[in-house]
Amino acid sequence: MSLFWRIFALNALVLGVATALLLWAPVTVSVPVLLTEAVILLGGLGVMLVANAALLRVGLAPLDRLTRQMATVDLLRPGGRLPVPGHGGVGELIHTFNEMIERLEAERAASSARALNAQESERRRIAQELHDEVGQSMTAVLLTLKRAADQSGGPLRDDMRLAQETTRSSLDEVRRLARRLRPGVLEDLGLVSALTSLAVEFATHTGLRVERRFGAGLPGLDRVGELVVYRVAQESLTNVARHAEAGNVTLELTSTPGAVTLTVTDDGRGVGLARDGAGIRGMRERALLLGASLDIGATGRGGTRVRLTVPVAPLAPLAPAAPEEGLP
Repeated sequence: MSLFWRIFALNALVLGVATALLLWAPVTVSVPVLLTEAVILLGGLGVMLVANAALLRVGLAPLDRLTRQMATVDLLRPGGRLPVPGHGGVGELIHTFNEMIERLEAERAASSARALNAQESERRRIAQELHDEVGQSMTAVLLTLKRAADQSGGPLRDDMRLAQETTRSSLDEVRRLARRLRPGVLEDLGLVSALTSLAVEFATHTGLRVERRFGAGLPGLDRVGELVVYRVAQESLTNVARHAEAGNVTLELTSTPGAVTLTVTDDGRGVGLARDGAGIRGMRERALLLGASLDIGATGRGGTRVRLTVPVAPLAPLAPAAPEEGLP
């Protein structure tokens, strides 16, 4: 039933009941109207308005749910759908809204994939330039300073040594930035080794205690899946260093039936009512790329927990080998 006929039927029901009461109830209206008659008429009008309002609220309840759902839609948190009540106008409207959300989520996932691929390509290019151009130039400067320091004497040699140490520190920082932009360990040794290197480097540069818990027998992820898990762990640790005011961090990678779960937990001041920033939105976009779920919330001790659950497609069973000729 369309929305028009639904509202018409509700109003017709109220008016029909009121007409029936006027026809069969012992109620008369005098001229001028008596006080008792006015009270009865006003009471009947009030009953009709209340009944009409109640019936309209029931009839338009799906539209209220649709309005609330539209106000809370977030394409980075997919999956929210409304139940379709029947096949009437309201049902068709809700069904169309659900289909629109599905299309928008699919388009958002595709655009996020293109943007993240472009971002990773740009990261690799910048990391390569840092390593090849800036790194080699600073290495040449470092060697020049070393020769100058060896040939100098007195206070000038001390200044040369100081400049040499400053250049060496800057070179180490450039190399660290290049590793963060392009995790070569991930490409060469795999996800567990890359996360181990990330945790050690994070603990070295921040002074925080990082506990690593990597489960045994983790199912393999493809290149994109490993990169997403690594980037989420990297962004989570960065957020801990910048905002959490924590002293301890736990980095976990475990397997559950059909999924791999990354969990980063700290004992800092918690997320509170803070809104998602660019870093968290980036993590949600990466999770959307894999169809993974990302949950960010408080722990029981006041810290923050970031949990990324990446679905893993089950391996197809191997077909039985054909018997060799000549064997029974």
